[in-house]
Amino acid sequence: MTGPETPPQAPTTDIRLPELCLVALIGAAGAGKSTFAARHFGAQEVLSGDVTQPGAFQSLLEQAGERLAHGRLTVLDAAAVRPEERRRMVALARAHDVEAVALVLDPPRALLEARYAEKERDFPAAVIGQQYAELRRTQGGLNREGFGHAWVLRTPQEVEAARVTRAALPVNRRDLTGPFDLIGDVHGCLGELRALLLKLGYEVKGDQATPPPGRTAAFLGDLVDRGPDSAGVLRLVMNMVASGAALCVPGNHDEKLARALEGKKVQVLHGLDATLTGLEAAGPDFGAEVRTFLEGLPSHLVLDGGRLVAAHAGLPERYQGRESRRVRRFALYGDVDGRTDDLGLPVRGDWAAEYRGEALVVYGHTPVAQARRLNRTVNIDTGCAFGGALSALRYPELEVVSVPAHAQYAVASRPLPTA
Repeated sequence: MTGPETPPQAPTTDIRLPELCLVALIGAAGAGKSTFAARHFGAQEVLSGDVTQPGAFQSLLEQAGERLAHGRLTVLDAAAVRPEERRRMVALARAHDVEAVALVLDPPRALLEARYAEKERDFPAAVIGQQYAELRRTQGGLNREGFGHAWVLRTPQEVEAARVTRAALPVNRRDLTGPFDLIGDVHGCLGELRALLLKLGYEVKGDQATPPPGRTAAFLGDLVDRGPDSAGVLRLVMNMVASGAALCVPGNHDEKLARALEGKKVQVLHGLDATLTGLEAAGPDFGAEVRTFLEGLPSHLVLDGGRLVAAHAGLPERYQGRESRRVRRFALYGDVDGRTDDLGLPVRGDWAAEYRGEALVVYGHTPVAQARRLNRTVNIDTGCAFGGALSALRYPELEVVSVPAHAQYAVASRPLPTA
């Protein structure tokens, strides 16, 4: 006589969550959501309630919003078997520039009903069947509803085998403490970049540069266009990043180049034609490497325990350390709303004038005659391609180091502001 067979062990499901996100823990009553939440999350991270009561779901969303505003991972333990409830969760996540992820517990209906019979419930048994059917009908649309990732666990064995880990966002490099040399918009000015690196104490040989002991360069984007050798700048910067000598964030010109290399239709203006010609001359393999490099760059970087932020066009405090289309757009283009000035150029709001954040934000994008310091922000785009200078900010020393442009390679639409 043999005993009951042991259910086969389910393979491990690795649930890798962004360190800052909204987790929608979805499932019918009795699915085991609260037990799962208690096993994998801290008590303060989990918000739960009877969302069938009037106003309860809205209250839950408001509490979640408060946590997300403070940069805390938040788990909503609610049935959320209906798409309209889940869409409100996704909208909340987007409002706070974080990703919404779905963890679905969807055990067999017989198990849900058995668990219902084991406990006293304040709702009729028919609710179980309704929730089960609604979730089965709609769970295939989770990605279309806006969830960045969705995991579905269908058996107790899968639930038991699930492993939840957290991944740092690419923008979060608080672990890197420097010291740093933050370098403004290079715009294809290879000779000036080499001269600046030498002045900063780097050893420059060919397409390689080695920093002084302990220091790291951090490029603030717009590596390309306008200047004479965008391909050479890319080759040098890419080698520095690959060797660990540098970090880099993209600028709007780099992002446009990446789109062009993808084959997307872009306006070939402001020196992009020369950049593409230079990349074509370097060969298709190099062009593919450039595309991969640019597409992998984080929108901005939070460094030194959160005390320093590097972003091409700057970044208000509410966006720092977060990832969304809105955050990336601001980091690339600054405070723009689609309006243009009398020259057809985007009207840029002066976000730095309103900045009151604790982190020092170092940026470029808007060329100035001299580095501009304002409200714990420093703009170090000193218009090298326009005949100005290429500048770096040494951190934590906060010393600006510059080299003059070797020539004027492009004409600025307006004189560079002096303050």
